[in-house]
Amino acid sequence: MTVRADKKTLPLGFTLVELLVVIAIIATLVGLLLPAVQGAREAARRSLCTSNMRQLALAVQVFESAKRYFPPSMLHPPGTTFTTNNGSWSIHGRLLPFLEEGGAAVKVDLEKAWDQPPNSTTGVALIQISVFLCPSETNAAVRTKNNSPYVRPHNYGFNFGTWFVYNPATGAGGNGAFHPNAKLKAGSFSDGLSKTLCTSEVKAFTPYIRNTSDPEATYPAGLPPNDPTVVSGLVSGAAAGDQKLGATPNDNTGHTEWPDGRVHHSGFTTTFTPNTRVPFSSNGKDYDIDFNSRQEGNSATIKTFASITARSYHNGIVNIARMDGSVQAIDNSITSEVWRALSTRSGGEITETP
Repeated sequence: MTVRADKKTLPLGFTLVELLVVIAIIATLVGLLLPAVQGAREAARRSLCTSNMRQLALAVQVFESAKRYFPPSMLHPPGTTFTTNNGSWSIHGRLLPFLEEGGAAVKVDLEKAWDQPPNSTTGVALIQISVFLCPSETNAAVRTKNNSPYVRPHNYGFNFGTWFVYNPATGAGGNGAFHPNAKLKAGSFSDGLSKTLCTSEVKAFTPYIRNTSDPEATYPAGLPPNDPTVVSGLVSGAAAGDQKLGATPNDNTGHTEWPDGRVHHSGFTTTFTPNTRVPFSSNGKDYDIDFNSRQEGNSATIKTFASITARSYHNGIVNIARMDGSVQAIDNSITSEVWRALSTRSGGEITETP
């Protein structure tokens, strides 16, 4: 018997309607899964960030155990003006021998300027120390000078207090955990090491302004401003200062020199709460700036006041480490009173963080 094939055959592929349905299902799944994947990646970055900060805070403790004092932010002979960067070595540079990962292998000569021989010839400033960078930083590129690689940025500033940083005429320092020439001991922290900030996140390539007129004329007794817009008012006319801002990242050089101990490069202050925008406009462009009234070492007599804001790329928070080595995420909503109290070593404030 002969069997005839049915002339009606099944389709060999998807119909257009079926294909559209499949695409819609895939798009829905991607839409559901992508936020979860991104959230997991950000959680991993935050975890690594806090690990970095814990290492830095523990290195500060090991430094204190070895030296019997906490590291100074930099060294500056009172009553003098810097002619080189010899004394400007940052806390980051002073901690290198005490870091668990990588840093101990980097050899530096703290008696010589970080940007002069022998340190410049060995390329110290261009070495990337992994614990100095948050994995969420969007621009970790080397900073250039005269079109040549110059220095590496970082993301962890040390606590220079609320506003006043340094008086070069007397050598007096601010109320934070670190300041120029300081040799603070654990007993200097009457608020307690667990109640005092050690480090906070900062953003690399931050626009900043330095070397303006003395803010004490506006804020007697060194009181910090409460309104961020006031800072832009300190920068005008003859007080315009040295403005490190521009169209390209390399123009905005705050926190781009990890070996440099000046507050706009290696510190932060609690003048304003985390991620507060400090607005400034120049040549039709708006900036979120840091402010250093007088670069430490730039004058033999003029005081330094600074608004160096803690900032991060983590949504709604900055990570911090305390002087006892503990770490925590601080929400942007923290009050100014509590944030400032956390930065003072002996202010006597009662601080309760959420």
